[in-house]
Amino acid sequence: MLFSTRSKILTLTFAAALAAGLTGCHKQAPVQGPHATPVGVQVAELSDEIVSSELPGRLTAYRTAEVRPQVTGIILKRLFEEGSQVQEGQSLYQIDPTLYKAAVAQATASVAQAEANLRLAKADAKRSTALLASKAVSEQADESAQAKYKVAQANLLAAKAALTTAQENLRYTEVKSPIPGRVSLSEVTPGALVTANQAARLTVVQQLDPIYMDVQQSYEALAKLKSQLAAGYLKKGTNGEADVTITLADGQVYPYKGKLMFKDALVDETTGSVRLRAVFPNPDGTLLPGMFARAKAVDGVREKVIRISQKAVMRAQNGSPYVFVVNKSNRVESRDVVLHYADGTDWILEKGLSAGDVVIVDGTLRVRVNDLVSFKSDKAPAAPAAK
Repeated sequence: MLFSTRSKILTLTFAAALAAGLTGCHKQAPVQGPHATPVGVQVAELSDEIVSSELPGRLTAYRTAEVRPQVTGIILKRLFEEGSQVQEGQSLYQIDPTLYKAAVAQATASVAQAEANLRLAKADAKRSTALLASKAVSEQADESAQAKYKVAQANLLAAKAALTTAQENLRYTEVKSPIPGRVSLSEVTPGALVTANQAARLTVVQQLDPIYMDVQQSYEALAKLKSQLAAGYLKKGTNGEADVTITLADGQVYPYKGKLMFKDALVDETTGSVRLRAVFPNPDGTLLPGMFARAKAVDGVREKVIRISQKAVMRAQNGSPYVFVVNKSNRVESRDVVLHYADGTDWILEKGLSAGDVVIVDGTLRVRVNDLVSFKSDKAPAAPAAK
């Protein structure tokens, strides 16, 4: 009995000591409160965004003139420097004018002769009219005199026309530039024989200021743009004209803006695209025909849209985009969004967010839905300390 009583006392003492030990351990390691994960945020704001299309294209001359001779002869001189700027009406070639000067002299003489014949026929006709009144000549003789007078008048007109033709041909011996622009290489040299209206050109003059850029846009995109403008989803700029900028092949942005001037009424059957043409000032001659570039055309203005950083957008397993937003309790929520288009490092949204939403842009991989977060933002309210 004594042994049994002592065993019970030892058992109770050990249990009490164990309980005291466990109680002491619990006091040394208290349970911690929830921890707030620091994140970077962006506050969604409404703004008016310029909607634009970026399309590849090539530059073409504003005007192109292939210079050909209008008379036959030998080229005596080339009067321009290849690759130089020429003015409208500037002489480019001199064709031997000897024969054409002689033709002018001959035509001038023919005019003088026709004028003399006309004076004589006029006097005869006047005299015949007077004699007919006194019955001194027959009506047949008078009719002959009047006819000769009319023939003399016609001969003078023909002689003057021949003189004009000879003078024009003489003028054509000096081949001139029909437009202002940059003249290309000469296809002929002095001493070459050229013929009137020949197929081979002498040279080419291109007007490069201003200069055209032709681009192709899909009819589908063009139709969508028209429907958005008609529905009021997009609004045209204040001046109603589409501004266009050029990015050159080396990545540089051309400093002068252009205007969209032309939209083709036909759709290319093979590509389903419509040709657009823009015109750009080119005072320095930087842009040349045949150059490849990318044109960015302003389609309109979308009012009251939301722009967010591309870093904020994540993709679900099915590919649909979503973002994390911070609610009023500083807890993470998932929000599905609809993306419209990318602009630089941002996304322009169609829907999914409202003005004032606090969107997580940094630290999205460190948090999950319903996590407590902390952040600092000049525009977002500061997150309260974790309790």
